[in-house]
Amino acid sequence: MTSTIEPNRRSEARGDRRSRDGQPYAYQRVELVEPDWTRFPGWADITEEQWRDVQWQRVNCIKNVRQMRALMGDLLDERFYADLERDMAERATMSMLVPPQMVNTMVPSGAAAGEEFTAAFYADPIRHYMIPVFSDRRTDWPSHPQASRDSLHEHDMWVAEGLTHRYPTKVLAELLSTCPQYCGHCTRMDLVGNSTPVIDKLKLTGKPVDRHEAMLEYLRNTPQVRDVVVSGGDVANLPWPRLEDFLTKLMAIDNIRDIRLATKGLVGLPQHWLQEPLLEGMNRVTTIARERGVSLAIHTHANHANSVTPLVAEASKALLAAGVRDVRNQGVLLAGVNADSHSLLDLSFRLLDGAQIMPYYFYMCDMIPFSEHWRVSVADAQRLQHDIMGYLPGFATPRIVCDVPFVGKRWVHQIADYDTERGISYWTKNYRTSIEASDSEALTRTYEYYDPIHNLPESGQEWWRTHGE
Repeated sequence: MTSTIEPNRRSEARGDRRSRDGQPYAYQRVELVEPDWTRFPGWADITEEQWRDVQWQRVNCIKNVRQMRALMGDLLDERFYADLERDMAERATMSMLVPPQMVNTMVPSGAAAGEEFTAAFYADPIRHYMIPVFSDRRTDWPSHPQASRDSLHEHDMWVAEGLTHRYPTKVLAELLSTCPQYCGHCTRMDLVGNSTPVIDKLKLTGKPVDRHEAMLEYLRNTPQVRDVVVSGGDVANLPWPRLEDFLTKLMAIDNIRDIRLATKGLVGLPQHWLQEPLLEGMNRVTTIARERGVSLAIHTHANHANSVTPLVAEASKALLAAGVRDVRNQGVLLAGVNADSHSLLDLSFRLLDGAQIMPYYFYMCDMIPFSEHWRVSVADAQRLQHDIMGYLPGFATPRIVCDVPFVGKRWVHQIADYDTERGISYWTKNYRTSIEASDSEALTRTYEYYDPIHNLPESGQEWWRTHGE
């Protein structure tokens, strides 16, 4: 079972990481390693050729407890499966879908079957967000009273089905609603993936070709938009010919100058991005981008250093060689995974040194249901931003940001006011979203974001017990 580490004992739990010259963090170049997948009984006979095959990876994703048992054999105690089944029935906002590549990064050094492996698996940071269990979740405040399915109100800002226009010059294009892996903390849990016992998912209703054309038509008629994040779901689940067609049409729009392809699949399913036909297609797309002066980048999602393996590095470098301008990482700040400065720096250096992936953002976990065990306070995020400064190059030092409802991304030090007793931070903004054209107070009011209640002093927790409804 996951335990909470007191702040003054965190350095002890991580081991002595101070450098010989007394610096709080000791940098060390680490060679990437692909863990041995044959340590899992269900993959004992899997060859490297199979492992590198994207279809094998997709077919052998872990989707349920039965498949988990078949993979683990006698490694895990029965209590873990009971814990997992209860979470899937009572708390999970995302259905289970874990590619072999991601499973293989959990307990990478192995452990003896039974209690030793079970304890290591419970404690594993990647397991913590990819395979959440009931005992991970808070029982006092499993959800914040202000939590919501669409916590960023992206659907309220749809200007076409799946196209969110929140910022003045930028839009988010959700081309599809599936991913090659489902992370427990997904901010789009109301739309992405299959329904769960606690969340009946929304569905995209239009035909993909019609929805995509409606997005393109809006962009043709909205010249102030220059930047498009192409996402979903995950573009790794869109057949390449359809993605290439969309990108080619997108680049034909004069006002589009920046395109960012969002894919967790670069980390969770790098085999997809190593397919030769896909890389040839990417080369065609980037050639057009250069000719038209469009910046085309890849944004991926790694939350822990252990997920950055040689295959991830190979895929990243292949995309850069195909002409992609940059590969950047947008992680999420998660308690039990990476919410300490050493973990963030380890991940950032592993990305930068090993895979040529730029550490870009760490988002504070959004206020979705049943996410309180992952979330940290704004004050904690500010301390983490302070503690990682000065180690990485300035251009590769990730910004920790809070995605404030109705506001958007804000650096955690851009706070306007902060009630630390009740855990309410107040933020301002300098632009109107697409739903605020006639709101005369949009640029003068303050907007609220809420810390997890269990981190508050007793007086603050009591206030929420009284006023939480």
